Amino acid sequence: MSKRLNYSEIAPEGVKALGGVYGYVMQSGLSPVLVDLVYLRVSQINNCAYCLDMHTRDLIKKGVSVEKLALVQAWREGGALFDSRERAALAWAESVTLVAQTGVPDSAYEVARTVFDERELVDLTIAIALMNTYNRMAISFRNTPQAAIEQ
Repeated sequence: MSKRLNYSEIAPEGVKALGGVYGYVMQSGLSPVLVDLVYLRVSQINNCAYCLDMHTRDLIKKGVSVEKLALVQAWREGGALFDSRERAALAWAESVTLVAQTGVPDSAYEVARTVFDERELVDLTIAIALMNTYNRMAISFRNTPQAAIEQ
């Protein structure tokens, strides 16, 4: 599969605007590991190879164990590998990413709001929406994962 186009070159202002949102999320006070776990889970749901590769590498650099990375997709069965904030964030990420199927029910909101304050929940939702956007850009224009380039 080859790259269709380089959207960073074609629409640098748009990509810069997305980068501004990314910068906001990174300074939001949410744990960088938590945010990257959410980014990884959203990318798994959307099957974005480019983003899966990037966020797996980022989490490894942040010291997350291979065992934990291997179970992100099955975090509910991951036991103590995932703390209560991570479990709540991953559940929220799944519900928001799959909004057309889930409608983000009250039950999902109730779980998330017991763990996150209002600002954190808004910031987490912004992060989830941003990753869904990045996934759609990378998939639509066939960004090549770094792992594929290194081969």
